[in-house]
Amino acid sequence: MGRYVFKLPDVGEGTAEAEIVAWHVKVGDEVREDQQLVDVMTDKATVEITSPVAGTIVSLNGQPGDMAAVGAMLVEFETEGAEEPKKDTVPAAAAVKEQPEPPSAEAVQQTLASPAVRQRAEDMGIALHLVRGTGPDGRITHGDLDGYLTASGAKRPSPTAKPVPLEGGEEIKVIGLRRRIAEKMQESKRRIPHFTYVEEIDMTELESERARLNASRGPGQPKLTVLPFLMRALVRALPEFPQINAHFDDEAGIVRRYKAVHIGIATQTEAGLMVPVVKNAEGLDIWHAASEVARLAALAREGKASKEDLTGSTITVTSLGALGGVVTTPIINQPEVAIIGPNAIHERPVVRDGQIVVRKMMNLSSSFDHRVVDGADAAAFVQKLKTLLEQPEVLLKD
Repeated sequence: MGRYVFKLPDVGEGTAEAEIVAWHVKVGDEVREDQQLVDVMTDKATVEITSPVAGTIVSLNGQPGDMAAVGAMLVEFETEGAEEPKKDTVPAAAAVKEQPEPPSAEAVQQTLASPAVRQRAEDMGIALHLVRGTGPDGRITHGDLDGYLTASGAKRPSPTAKPVPLEGGEEIKVIGLRRRIAEKMQESKRRIPHFTYVEEIDMTELESERARLNASRGPGQPKLTVLPFLMRALVRALPEFPQINAHFDDEAGIVRRYKAVHIGIATQTEAGLMVPVVKNAEGLDIWHAASEVARLAALAREGKASKEDLTGSTITVTSLGALGGVVTTPIINQPEVAIIGPNAIHERPVVRDGQIVVRKMMNLSSSFDHRVVDGADAAAFVQKLKTLLEQPEVLLKD
């Protein structure tokens, strides 16, 4: 028998350290060569580290959330022989497999399900491994639990006559993608002097046009939301305001203005907030813009978006759709200098030509970097967006 110490390999791009996100093995496990050991996260991506040898795990170095230096001991094995593994079995290129984003915590386990589904299954006394998952990658959904109850004839839990007081709580370590989001938001808020400008927009005509286009869309064409219209408005407005379609390198003291419009679309996923990027939106019509948003959002939510899909934005749109509320104060996606946040559309009484009428109104909450964008320019830019969105026949002209 022999011992083999496996050190964290160089995962590329000059990375000096990586964060341990999730272990897939534990002390005492017998593993085969190329079996997945651990997921680590760099500034660019999450990487799967696989075993260079077959053997028994003797010790693991580090817990999820810890930083590991390249070259530091990661795993110690007990192997059949004392010989080191062949050199061609341990190069970094063979030992790592790149993922676009880290898996959620439940993906580490054998059965895939969200925390809410796991809690509900526990409350019902259902063993998750008995339930067939119909979600992405076999993930178990609430509907799968309902189907299992129906098929098995089990009774749904009845509410207790008297509520049981709750005690205690839980501590959750902030690691992986959630930690990256926290760090990025904190850094953006700390370094950028934000100011938010809110304007109300009459979306009545646009909503009518959107309904008409959706009713007449052809096979394979996506259902239009407000986002593609807002993207078209950005493409039309930004050439007049080049200082807004820009990055600010505050360390170098340089503002980089871009002619191409690469729009980041803030997307909520089970793993956290991701921002896939619609590249060269200036070359997309309303239908192609909608298709690209749908494609990228699906990749992000399935954890399949690449680094290319998630980088390179010059301005970001953040929207919660119907949950968008009345007003928001969105945080800029550094190093960009502006973020556009459409709020929910509501029917409200407004005055038109001296008469009170009901119109479909939406607030647009946008934040700007005051070091680069003056208040007057931000206001003029948003007013341009307002004009375009309130006149969809102009907005949709080539």
